[in-house]
Amino acid sequence: MAKRISIWDISVEVEANGYNWKDAPVVTKAKETNKQASLIHIDLFCGCGGFSVGFEAAGFTTEVALDIHPPSLKTLQGNHKHASTILGDICHVSSQTISELISNDKLPVVVTAGVPCQGFSLSNRKRHAGDKRNFLFQEFIRLAEDLEPDAVVLENVSGLVSTADGEFKREIAKAISQLGYDVYFSCLNAADYGVPQKRRRVFFVGVRPGVRWLFPKKTHGEGLKPYHTVGDAILGDLPSLLADEMSEEYETTAQTELQKKLRGKQKSLLNHQAPNHPQETIDKIAKTAPGQPMYPEFKQRIRLSPDQPSPTQICGGIRPQFQFGHPTQPRGLTIRERARLQSFPDSYFFSGGVVQGRVQTGNAVPPLLSQALAEQLAKVLAGEKICGDQGEFIQDDLFDQAAE
Repeated sequence: MAKRISIWDISVEVEANGYNWKDAPVVTKAKETNKQASLIHIDLFCGCGGFSVGFEAAGFTTEVALDIHPPSLKTLQGNHKHASTILGDICHVSSQTISELISNDKLPVVVTAGVPCQGFSLSNRKRHAGDKRNFLFQEFIRLAEDLEPDAVVLENVSGLVSTADGEFKREIAKAISQLGYDVYFSCLNAADYGVPQKRRRVFFVGVRPGVRWLFPKKTHGEGLKPYHTVGDAILGDLPSLLADEMSEEYETTAQTELQKKLRGKQKSLLNHQAPNHPQETIDKIAKTAPGQPMYPEFKQRIRLSPDQPSPTQICGGIRPQFQFGHPTQPRGLTIRERARLQSFPDSYFFSGGVVQGRVQTGNAVPPLLSQALAEQLAKVLAGEKICGDQGEFIQDDLFDQAAE
């Protein structure tokens, strides 16, 4: 009798996402060039485009986006007409391929990378230092070395700090430093920047020596504006749905400041389809009080409280299930509701259906957080003075001390 293999054994190879592109990289040129571009953004490991939304809101033009997940890249293509895309494994993409897609090599360039985080994630039961996904930052470094952008930004989950006793944090900072950048590090909470979600992520920012970098000041929290809540984001203007129902029309006008901001001038309602739950799941959500776990064995899967920011949304692995229950309706969230909790504008359409929409929204950098970073970078590149928080300035001598 064959020995049963535990999928949680770290010696067992992590199962790959079956949607990931396995063939040679495919380049798709942008629909049009932005002739008014003044700042260029290159989005590596772009996912559905959380960095791109924020950077474009801050005045950048996303001209190149790369990812291995076709549904995510299709979403980005549909929402960013000036972006040329590369579908494929970054390990097989050359810097020349990217350079040829940049419209003007005289403009300032920032390269961002939302490097795959599953190997570092505290919610990953197979989390370990040897996970191959932990080393994809080296491909980001390889391309940045050749492209020589004016600044680089790398984002990951907070678990990166503790993995391998902080060795990955040191190695990433050292690699960016060796490219000739001053390296700054901070752990930012998206809720502090107007996102209705508690989502802590680490950021490495590399700027040229002599440039003064400060992380953006918090705008929400104690002594500032109140945190945006789940209710602020999704209650009031979105129509109620039963399991598997959908709607393309808003219930009312925007009811809160956040809803007004995210709706903008959008008229039709996109991606508002409820998950197709069995009756057992519907009953379970209905019997759960807001803020409480729906499943005793999975304490993190709660029915959301309308009066608090959402906990961190996750993609749910390669077979994503619904993560949170709606606070007032007995169902999981629609993709539009998940998108709002991430601060995507309502005009942003997610391709691939409900399941792939969960993957995309769970993996994304919240646009309002990326916009705050991008606005700082835009000022820095223009030579303007900025205010904010320095974070941790990681100097070369600290690398030497760590090695001793």
